[in-house]
Amino acid sequence: MATQLPAAPRADLPAFVPDWLARPERPLRTLLFSWIVTLVGSLALAWLAQQAMPSAPPPKFEAMGALGLFLLVVFAPVTETLIMALFLWILTRFLPATLAIVLSALGWGVAHSMMAPAWGLAIWFPFLIFSTLYVVWRQRSLGWALAMPMMAHALQNLLPAIPVSYPHLFAV
Repeated sequence: MATQLPAAPRADLPAFVPDWLARPERPLRTLLFSWIVTLVGSLALAWLAQQAMPSAPPPKFEAMGALGLFLLVVFAPVTETLIMALFLWILTRFLPATLAIVLSALGWGVAHSMMAPAWGLAIWFPFLIFSTLYVVWRQRSLGWALAMPMMAHALQNLLPAIPVSYPHLFAV
């Protein structure tokens, strides 16, 4: 008879944060749910930003093909997660986890707005999830804390990266 392992401790986050996100357990389920939530949330926010600012320019990506795909799906998630981890490490030394997560997400929204103003409106939400993943999985280990947001970010970028990197495949 198999014994049930105790649930991982819930991070000190507000009650509205679902357990799949607030506990460092079941990484595949967490990644799947994180990907769905970030993708749907960012698409909805991008649509709202487009409605509010129809003339706002979209972000421009110069790299195409395999290089573009690599930059968007591997390089950006790894680099941005390492930067995010450093800022969250500092923020969580002085602030409650929830405030550190929100400030991190807002900072990433502002940073991405520098490239295209409306983009930051859609980007802050995925970084809210990525920052939460880092803080929650840091309870388990630094490796998990880095890997979970990196993988969620890579999944988030994968679908949009294909038409950005290979626009000729989607030309009508």
